[in-house]
Amino acid sequence: MPDTTVEAAGPGGAPASALDPFGDDFLRDPFAFHTQLREAGPVVWLERYGVWAMARYAEVHDALRNWATYSSAAGVGLSDFRKEKPWRPPSLLLEADPPEHSRARKAVARAMSPRTIAALREDFAREADSLAAELLARGTVDGVTEIAEAYPLRVFPRAVGITQDCREQLLAYGNMAFNAFGPRNQLQADSMAQVQGVAAWIAAHCAREALAPGGLGDRIYASADEGTVTEDEAALLVRSLLTAGVDTTVIGLGCALDCLARDGAQWQLLRGDLSLAGAAFEETLRYASPVQTFFRTTTREVEVDGITIGAGEKVLLFLAAANRDPRRWTDPDRFDIRRRAVGHVGFGYGIHACVGAAFARLEGRGAAAGARAPRGIPGTSGRAAPPPQQHAQRLRLPAAHAPDTRVRPAAGAARPQARHHRWPRSGST
Repeated sequence: MPDTTVEAAGPGGAPASALDPFGDDFLRDPFAFHTQLREAGPVVWLERYGVWAMARYAEVHDALRNWATYSSAAGVGLSDFRKEKPWRPPSLLLEADPPEHSRARKAVARAMSPRTIAALREDFAREADSLAAELLARGTVDGVTEIAEAYPLRVFPRAVGITQDCREQLLAYGNMAFNAFGPRNQLQADSMAQVQGVAAWIAAHCAREALAPGGLGDRIYASADEGTVTEDEAALLVRSLLTAGVDTTVIGLGCALDCLARDGAQWQLLRGDLSLAGAAFEETLRYASPVQTFFRTTTREVEVDGITIGAGEKVLLFLAAANRDPRRWTDPDRFDIRRRAVGHVGFGYGIHACVGAAFARLEGRGAAAGARAPRGIPGTSGRAAPPPQQHAQRLRLPAAHAPDTRVRPAAGAARPQARHHRWPRSGST
């Protein structure tokens, strides 16, 4: 890996880097570059885009917490909403600050109360058991499409109130939404071209009349009836909830499959003690960081370790790099489901933490506990990685890094094996 960091070459003597976090080399294996960014300094100038970057845990955590200084309202991608029109109406949860964000969060919190989540837990667990039984009977399983994608799409849209099949639309929309956070390159152009009409389909199915009574979407519209949010805002919140509850879980489950497939000892630990299912999912979020980066925009001049960042500057927060910062974690590059991964920023932190986190955890733990169905130790094989397929905002590993979990019932046992497949989508909008 070439050294692309130049000391004291950025504004105010800040370390500067020629790394392109949206380039092919970076996207093939972003973790290989994170150490370089962390060791360059608490804040680094990215020359290619004229933006700041933070890759250490302390600075990333502080920026996520301090929304008044590091704003989301100008967009959490490279685009600056103060200077250019967003490609779709901004998310009231992801791309807004208080007081607008506070109203939106209140409406969603009401819809996703602890009592509501508890009521859905049994249904989600039942569906996980049902899916596991189906996959065992089938014999050979694609771990990405038939587990990581299939399970969330089986349970969450229905919980929101969408009763018809929406797999292709939601997966395509998630891909488009996250590629839109990056620069206008071929990845963005390709994803936009592939989803003609999907945005309109999503909008139509987030309308009140399209949602089944009693679902999470219907509960959000109840807040519109009470005046907490407007009717139009309720539709945007349903959109955010739908994409957050699916995308975040899809990529999280895909990462969990990959991690367990690569480490037979960890798989055996989980098989032997299913109470570790929750910890396994949390460690996956820390170790693999399905959502890799998000931008913030400074609202005032701020000093970080003697470096002055001016007002109105874009700052790229490397959540994945923070989650493997040795200043915060012991042996951070080791996947360990017994680790107490409390404090990771895989779902963000503060008021803009992922709104779908509670459901992602519910689905992730339920699916991980489904490990009681197949028995055995996953293995893995490798070949040269193809071109990358994603932006750095979320992890979508190329085929050489993604498992195709196979379940082969034989003599009362089934053995999942990792093979090559594309990686799923992730995140929330």
